[in-house]
Amino acid sequence: MEFRQFEAFLVVAEELHFGRAAEKLNMAQPALSRIIRLLERELGTELFERTTRKVRLTPSGVALLEPAKAIHVHVDGVKRITRAAKQGEIGSVKVGFAGTTGYSILSILAREVSREQPGISLELQPQLYSGEALTLLRDGEIDLGVVSSPTPTGISAHLVRNEILIVAVPSEHPLAAEETVSIAALRDQRFIAYPASHGSRIRDAMVSLCTAAGFVPHIAQEAPDPYSLLALVGADVGVSIVVGSSRHIQVDGVTYRPLAQATSVLPIALAWRDTNPSLALRTVVELAKNAFPLEDVSIGGSTPHRHRSRGRVT
Repeated sequence: MEFRQFEAFLVVAEELHFGRAAEKLNMAQPALSRIIRLLERELGTELFERTTRKVRLTPSGVALLEPAKAIHVHVDGVKRITRAAKQGEIGSVKVGFAGTTGYSILSILAREVSREQPGISLELQPQLYSGEALTLLRDGEIDLGVVSSPTPTGISAHLVRNEILIVAVPSEHPLAAEETVSIAALRDQRFIAYPASHGSRIRDAMVSLCTAAGFVPHIAQEAPDPYSLLALVGADVGVSIVVGSSRHIQVDGVTYRPLAQATSVLPIALAWRDTNPSLALRTVVELAKNAFPLEDVSIGGSTPHRHRSRGRVT
């Protein structure tokens, strides 16, 4: 049995007239009669009583009416879903992110997607720092990642914001009384950092800044996320380099101070694999470009090379 047979049955059942039903279906009456006879043969029962004066449903036809309507509604729904999927209006996008910046970006992006394309769901994979996110993007395990690491060939990125780097120190620490803190002043301090295995660009930036100042940071303890990291700072375990958006996390015993190095900036971008075939991803990327109207970038360090976005996925 085919959908068009049930569609024809419903129209004839509504009109109770083969001529009007054929006209409504934009087909010849003999063709409509053949479709109905074939359906009756396949079901093994007559659906209509036909006389020269009128057409009416048989008991079998009455019994088929509601199931046929349900089939029609279901098929229409399938058609709508497939059309929406073809246009990138429905589907799921896996998003990897981490840290305070990642949560902030995700909040804005999720609001934009929910408002503009409610048929698209975001599958969240938290605690994925840049290195891990880029690996999973390359392997097709996630669709979109919040990154600050250099983007390899085959990965496109759109700049979301530039995060300044600041220092978090225990509130009773002498450096908490300073207006700004130089990296050199942290030479003899114990550091709290994200694990090296996470591929955190913040950890890399911290090590680079300390190395440029002539020392290797003493990493006393590692923490898996910004909340744990700041809790350790508040407990006077050590100091840490964090992004400026961490300031909104109020932890007892933690004071934030600007770094004296004004050029300590970390570019944050949304990245995706060029060959990802997901139409839902392409829709989300365009929504992200509207929500964060900066530029497409090729992140190669603290100063990204930029080129203007023309509103397309590259």
